[in-house]
Amino acid sequence: MRLLACCYNDPEMQIDPDAVYPIRADCRDDAPKTRFKPRPGLTLSPKRWKLLHNEEGVLDIAGMIKRVQRGGVHPTIKGEVWEFLLGCYDPKSTTEQRNQLRQQRRLEYEKLKTKCREMDTTVGSGRVITMPVITEDGQPIEDPNSVGSEQQTSGAPLSKEVIQWKLTLHQIGLDVNRTDRVLVYYESQANLARLWDILSVYSWVDKDIGYCQGMSDLCSPISIILEHEADAFWCFERLMRRVRGNFISTSTSIGVRAQLTTLSTIMKSVDPKLHEHLENLDGGEYLFAFRMLMVLFRREFSFVDTMYLWELQNVAAHVVYGVQSKSLFNVGE
Repeated sequence: MRLLACCYNDPEMQIDPDAVYPIRADCRDDAPKTRFKPRPGLTLSPKRWKLLHNEEGVLDIAGMIKRVQRGGVHPTIKGEVWEFLLGCYDPKSTTEQRNQLRQQRRLEYEKLKTKCREMDTTVGSGRVITMPVITEDGQPIEDPNSVGSEQQTSGAPLSKEVIQWKLTLHQIGLDVNRTDRVLVYYESQANLARLWDILSVYSWVDKDIGYCQGMSDLCSPISIILEHEADAFWCFERLMRRVRGNFISTSTSIGVRAQLTTLSTIMKSVDPKLHEHLENLDGGEYLFAFRMLMVLFRREFSFVDTMYLWELQNVAAHVVYGVQSKSLFNVGE
């Protein structure tokens, strides 16, 4: 299932990242072109990554930041490095401590997934829901092709939380089927279902926001580079801590309003002529950049370039803010 199965007898060799995350032949002409290339001696390599840990496994976080800033992360170790970049593990932790925490989190994720499976058996089945399974008043919608309709025939009333969660499942499925479909990786139904499972479980846990369009774009790279589904879930949860505010909107404000205001201020200072031109076109509020900021430029750049951009952003978050932020969970915090 893993794309990295295509690699490398010599993990230090310089490779084309697009070969690790190949584009479907029928999409190559239209897909954004990749500009980032690994830089010999600058990109964080597997060998350098190993040297950044002492005998107990404690990470030299300053050395990691320096390397990532210079040239990004080698594809063979992205999953391991991103767990630190996103704050899943304390750089001061030992290998043994991380292994214990990883096991705790995997067990907790399995509990969460089991709970979701009890509410809808499509979870964990290898399938994806793309049609509504329930009405707004909690009545099941019969679908002979839906595995998840089996448990809805008991007649027991559903709570508002369960109804709201079930109402989002088909929207998650529709978005999953549209996410990164230029990648060969998502020609596999199992990989689509894995992404759907992660988002469905997260939607159940984050009851204030649930699922919003754009989350699939944020989760997809993490699902691809992390071998274990539970590890991918916890990395996605960490990313959502940082960008969760993007998905909080009211009748008078949108989640990224503050960022749009900041962008307007920057452009007014850096390029006043362009800012004035945009204002004349009624674009002074920079609403055209809404999607870019919402999903961290996922749809503007190639898959490889997006990951490099995120690596730089996450390094900056380490430098400026540290890695701690409010969690929805209490697992190894």
